[in-house]
Amino acid sequence: MSLNRIVAAIGIVLFALVGNVSRVEALDAVTVPLDGKTLDLTEAIDFASRDPSDRVQVSTAPGADGIVRRIEVRSNQAGGTSYWAYFALSNNGDEQIDRLLVAPHFRLANSGLLIPDLGASRIASVTPSQGFPPERQPSQEADVFRITLDPGANVTFVAELRTPNLPQLYLWDPDAYKDSINSFTLYHGIVLGISGLLALFLTIVFVVKGTAMFPATAALAWSVLIYLCIDFGFWNKVIQIAPGDDKMWRAFAEVFLSAALLIFTYTYLNLNRWHVRYSHATIAWLVGLLILIVVAVFEPGIAAGVSRLSFGLTVFLGFVVIVYMSLRHYDRAIMLIPTWVLLMVWIAGAYLTVTGVLANDVIQPALNGGLVLIVLLIGFTVMQHAFAGGQIAQGTIGETERRALALVGAGDIVWDWDVARDRIFTGTDAEELLGLKQGTLEGPARDWLEVLHPADRDRFKSTLDAVVEQRRGRISQDFRLRSEDGHYRWFHLRARPVIGSDGEVLRCVGTISDVTDERTAEERLLHDAVFDNLTGLPNRQLFIDRVAGAIIRSQAEGAVRPAIFMLDIDRFKQVNDSFGLSVGDSILLTIARRLARLLKPQDSLARISGDQFAFLLISESEPERIAAFADSVRRTLRAPISFGDREIFLTASIGIAMHDARQGDAQDFVKDAEMGMFYAKRLGGDRIEAFRPALREQGSDTLTLEADLRRAIGREEIKVLYQPVVRLEDRTIAGFEVQARWDHPKHGRIPPADFMSLAERNGLIIPLGLFVLDRAARQLSDWQEQLGRDVPLFVSVPIASRQLLRHDLINDVKSVLSRSAVQRGSLKLEFPESLVMENPEYAAQVLARVRELGAGLALDDFGTGYSSLSYLQRFPFDTLKIDQSFVRGPTAKHRRVVLRAIIGLAHELHMDVVSEGAETEDDALDLYDLGCEYAAGLLFGQPMSAQDAGKLLFREEEAMIA
Repeated sequence: MSLNRIVAAIGIVLFALVGNVSRVEALDAVTVPLDGKTLDLTEAIDFASRDPSDRVQVSTAPGADGIVRRIEVRSNQAGGTSYWAYFALSNNGDEQIDRLLVAPHFRLANSGLLIPDLGASRIASVTPSQGFPPERQPSQEADVFRITLDPGANVTFVAELRTPNLPQLYLWDPDAYKDSINSFTLYHGIVLGISGLLALFLTIVFVVKGTAMFPATAALAWSVLIYLCIDFGFWNKVIQIAPGDDKMWRAFAEVFLSAALLIFTYTYLNLNRWHVRYSHATIAWLVGLLILIVVAVFEPGIAAGVSRLSFGLTVFLGFVVIVYMSLRHYDRAIMLIPTWVLLMVWIAGAYLTVTGVLANDVIQPALNGGLVLIVLLIGFTVMQHAFAGGQIAQGTIGETERRALALVGAGDIVWDWDVARDRIFTGTDAEELLGLKQGTLEGPARDWLEVLHPADRDRFKSTLDAVVEQRRGRISQDFRLRSEDGHYRWFHLRARPVIGSDGEVLRCVGTISDVTDERTAEERLLHDAVFDNLTGLPNRQLFIDRVAGAIIRSQAEGAVRPAIFMLDIDRFKQVNDSFGLSVGDSILLTIARRLARLLKPQDSLARISGDQFAFLLISESEPERIAAFADSVRRTLRAPISFGDREIFLTASIGIAMHDARQGDAQDFVKDAEMGMFYAKRLGGDRIEAFRPALREQGSDTLTLEADLRRAIGREEIKVLYQPVVRLEDRTIAGFEVQARWDHPKHGRIPPADFMSLAERNGLIIPLGLFVLDRAARQLSDWQEQLGRDVPLFVSVPIASRQLLRHDLINDVKSVLSRSAVQRGSLKLEFPESLVMENPEYAAQVLARVRELGAGLALDDFGTGYSSLSYLQRFPFDTLKIDQSFVRGPTAKHRRVVLRAIIGLAHELHMDVVSEGAETEDDALDLYDLGCEYAAGLLFGQPMSAQDAGKLLFREEEAMIA
């Protein structure tokens, strides 16, 4: 090997190591025919590398002498890096060949679906292995270079690319290329002209006809026109578009086209009338497309890909909705089926094109023309619907036409009585409504008497006779007509006489309308006003009215003195809490049926309130018989009620009152029986107590207690006590449970069981609960401030009333947390399991909002009621409290299996566990062994004042520090 060759080889190696150089091997040349018009070079292109570089070395195709040469081409791009492609052409003839090298900027075929190639200038420059560089020709749609091949020449061309892809490369005869461009320009002009005229025409129709589907159709036509202007390159002639901005404008056009099709589908099919969810889905969809407009500025490919998916999804879902509505005989959907089928075919062709299955040069112009054809068919469909529904612009209608249209719009039935001929005409509407044969209601007025209700016949006949005799007046009357099945329907007749020139009545003309639903509603309202909706028994108002009637008869006629029984079901609230309101209603119906069997025809049974019933006993007057009846009522209520595989045992507190002369009206009589009932309930229930005058003073005490409770909050008589909750791991105080006590100035301390039910009855439970919650939050904030933020401490406040689980609870918690700076989640609200399961869907929404505000949530009394595990997963509780019945008592050891299951379930749901009722050291050790984190009970301290709780808390903190 010569010295020169060695030096040259070393230089090449060093150059490759130092510079960013791409090397390629020699390639075969493509022979260019002398008489060919076009040659597709796409498959003959080789790429130097998919990574950009600042130079490329190419081994040329073998020349006429068979020698392969190597050339190097440097990048002319700003930044110094480019993509490189190369190919070789051969002229085997004896004449010079001039050709145009054409690389289209945008090509729909094989552009891609998800992140499509939206086009760009592909070739920056072309460098030949010999001869002069090709000269760039002016063009807005492609990169065009004129190349010249000498006879017998084999020339290798290196193309410096602006993009990593070169979708297509043609070699055109200049004259043939010019003819092709002229042909496509003519086609583009025709398509643009049709599209523009269509958009303009639909816009004019929109101005004339203000229906919503016309602007939607016009918007679709304009979006297609804009898309075609950008695709045909016409937009570049209107405004100056920078070389890199054509992608953004093309993405804008595709997003606009997708949004316009969605709006047209929604408005034309009137989807807002079918279901409100259609409107919500469409609005959300449009918002997403509007976001794509912003995305198109930065990532046009992503915006165009999403808009293409949106367009296809709109077509597919629109087809499903159109078929569904067509099966329901919706005219608009039926008229749109042929056009939509064609649109489905267009979508299939477009999908095959963008994925590269169809790559013919004619496919893109064909799809553009097909899109214009589809919009044209949509325009024809909309116009057909418009003309089918009437003229686009109606002229002024006359007064008679206006009255006729108003009559049709009101839906009333024409009623015309020709007095001279004694013929009544109603048309077929009333007969179809009643299911009668045609012509049944046409004829003499006397024939109507056969279908009229017997109670309405005389009144109907008298009204017609009075109008004819008096020759004036109006008819406004309700009557019933018998239908074919024998049932009667209510109609309302409104008519007036028409007087002739001789002063006689020629005819009566008016309308009749079906008012059966209104009459049924009125009767239902009247029934509900005096009867209970659940049991159908008389309510309190009707019962008092019957008592008043019995008292009057007893005084005026010397009849038997009436007696009243008032019944209140004992502990019925626990039944509702344990089994739910629906089961409670079923039990009330069972009780009502049982009690009704004890009555005689002259007696009455009523439902006074939720679980209170009342008897009006007239059939018995002897005290012994009345007492025996009361005992039979008591035995009837004691009988078990079967519910599934369980039996429910109930008792009742019964109060009895006998009427005497000293009692006033019926209201006082009923109140006497209620006092006896309340006294029986106060003594423990399941008792029968007769009214005594001494009970009136006790009844007034209850009213006084209610009045005292209203003033107790303002007088600081309601005390908030705190019971410690300890960590079983180290026996330190983790928090406190809040309890409320009422220190009455006369009666002393009243436990919650006595005054909470009273507060719930008189509506004081809401301010009382808010008072306790606010006081506990303020105290927790003070403790946390003194202890420091590093020491965790919580306070649990029970929410025991269903009145508190309401939407206003969210605002109450928000206001309490805004006034007290407590750590997030440290103020816990305790909700009993039975309370949240009364309405789990609503409870889940309220609890989620409360949790978002920063309050903790605890599920209280878990295991004492019933609950669905699926709902338990949806509730945002962070703490689960185990009822003390699972811990205390002699059977606690037998419940360890259930207790272990509850604790394991809570941990699986990522909840802490607090157990109540820890009274002994064995209870605490058992709970700790089972994995329970916290416990409360007499072992760790009784409920105490805030001052005592603070001393206990800080004494423990000082002991830990020491």
